[in-house]
Amino acid sequence: MPEITNGTTYNSSHANGTSKRSIPSRLYHTHSPPALSDFKALCSRSVTQSDYPLSIAVESNIPIYDLSRYSPSDAQTTTRLQDEWYHILHSGPGVFVVRSLSPDTSLLSTVNSVYASIIASEKTSTKGDHFASSGKNDRIWNSFGKHGLFDPSSFLQYYSNPWLPLLFSAWLGPAYRVTAQVNIVKPGGAPQVSHRDFHLGFQTTEDCARFPKAMQHASQLLTLQGAVAHSDMPLESGPTRFLPFSQTFEEGYMAYRLPEFNDYFLKYWVSLPLRMGDGVFFSPGLMHAAGENRTQDVERSANLLQISSAFGKTMETVDSAPLVEKCWAGLREMYRDGKSEEVEAFVAAVAEGYPFPTNLDRRPPAPGGMAPESEQDILRRGLKEDWSTEDVMVALAKIREDSKV
Repeated sequence: MPEITNGTTYNSSHANGTSKRSIPSRLYHTHSPPALSDFKALCSRSVTQSDYPLSIAVESNIPIYDLSRYSPSDAQTTTRLQDEWYHILHSGPGVFVVRSLSPDTSLLSTVNSVYASIIASEKTSTKGDHFASSGKNDRIWNSFGKHGLFDPSSFLQYYSNPWLPLLFSAWLGPAYRVTAQVNIVKPGGAPQVSHRDFHLGFQTTEDCARFPKAMQHASQLLTLQGAVAHSDMPLESGPTRFLPFSQTFEEGYMAYRLPEFNDYFLKYWVSLPLRMGDGVFFSPGLMHAAGENRTQDVERSANLLQISSAFGKTMETVDSAPLVEKCWAGLREMYRDGKSEEVEAFVAAVAEGYPFPTNLDRRPPAPGGMAPESEQDILRRGLKEDWSTEDVMVALAKIREDSKV
């Protein structure tokens, strides 16, 4: 029997005799670590502003966009922006900054007060931060759902931002799901360990190695990472550190835990200051880590966004029904006022846009379509037909009941 090393050798018969062909292993192996030299070659690249013409600058290999220069209603320009963002995430530096994502600082101040109330109500529990020690930060898990139930008015305003669906869909397409977590790092807060993120970034090396290569590559395509700055973040406060281009390393989920790769990260990471209302978006495959807060008086506050593809699983469970119930009256008013972009942004953020899995005996494909109605379809129909809160809740409950086996 032939020896199996990095691949499987087998005999293949041909008319003129027998030849041997090696089939490479479908897995990455812990006993065959990735090559740091290959990683260095990828991460040594650079870009300039001319590579991304709609950006206002490229600093430390991070393209910067000023959204105040553009209108989310300008389809021609937003398509070009989305093309640039997609390229950055897929094969470029892997991270970009958007200035003035949430320019209404009074809204952010209101939301910060909501977060403070939620944090105060949860003080009896210790909230650990993945890749950092617990007790150093204030953390709200599922800030998305908790915010919506605590203060529907500011939640509706926050997630009806028309730029959000443009940013999210540039990478993930339609029917994405939004989850969010708040992290507030106080003066003296230690840096995180460098890492890749959800999905496979949350697995041990041994568990990660069980996933075939194609699934490891696909993992980072199913999620978009982002953060909205809820405070000014000077460099001394430790905004997130990034290693541009590291998401293009195919063995990245096997590599980032290795000491030599972490040492390289610590030597070459870059970071940019953010202003309150700015956003930063990056590939979950990019090696990154929250920085050290070396200030005396700045509490670095961010709403961390985890946006998941329709084809993936979210990091947190979001129950859209109570959020719709709390916000429906305000959403109807927004719809009547003709704020179609804001309405669509909110519907896309809160409701499920992908109708599967479901029970096709009870929920067969819609007439003329290939899929039954989704929660988003129900909300759009309810707005068009001016449903009451009770009407829309009955319709959502019916979807859930009919989807059961």
